[in-house]
Amino acid sequence: MEDLTSLIENINKKVILLPDEMDALLSEFKVRKVKKRQFIVQPEFVNKQRTYVLEGAFRAYVVDEKGSEHTIQFAIEDWWIADYNSYIYQTPATMFIVALEDSVILQINHEAEEKLKSSTHTLETFFRVMAEKSAAFFARRIIATHTQNAEQRYNEFLEKFPKVAQRLPQYALASYLNMTTEFLSKIRNEKVKKKG
Repeated sequence: MEDLTSLIENINKKVILLPDEMDALLSEFKVRKVKKRQFIVQPEFVNKQRTYVLEGAFRAYVVDEKGSEHTIQFAIEDWWIADYNSYIYQTPATMFIVALEDSVILQINHEAEEKLKSSTHTLETFFRVMAEKSAAFFARRIIATHTQNAEQRYNEFLEKFPKVAQRLPQYALASYLNMTTEFLSKIRNEKVKKKG
C-alpha cells in the first residue's frame, strides 16, 4: 500500500475528521500507477473518478475545432484533478487529462464520494471546501486571462508555482497562459538577459 501521509495532510488542511471518518474516506481511494502520456480522462467518456496526485504530473486540456490544444489545468504532487463538469454531473467529459510523467495517483469514484457526503456533515464539508477552493482558483484564472498581459500572467505563474513551471513542457505552459510557444520563449529569454 502506498504511503497516504500527504493525502491525510491535504485533508487535515481543510477539515478535522474523526478517526472513523478518516478511515471511511481513505478506504475509498484506489492506488493507480500511470505511465507518461497515458490518459486518465478522455472526451465522450464520463469522468468517474476524482484524482489526487501522489507522484508525478498531469495536464488537463481541450481541443478546439481547429485542432488547437488549450490547457485548462495542471496537477503535481498534493494537487487534485478532474474534468469537474463531467465528474460532478456524471456527463461525458470534454477534456483530456494526460500524465506528463510516470505517476502514482489515488482515485475516489463519484458514487463513493456521494455516499461519504451523505454519511457525515464533516465529510460533506471536506468536499464542499474542495469545491469552493477550486471555484475560486478558476475565477482568479479567468480574471487574470482578461486583465493581465502575457508577461504578467507568466510572471504570476512563476511566482506562485516555481516548481511546477520547471517541470512542464514549454508547449503546455504556453497553452495554459494563452500564448504561443514562441512568445513564451521570447519572454523567458528576455528574463535571462535581464538577470545577466
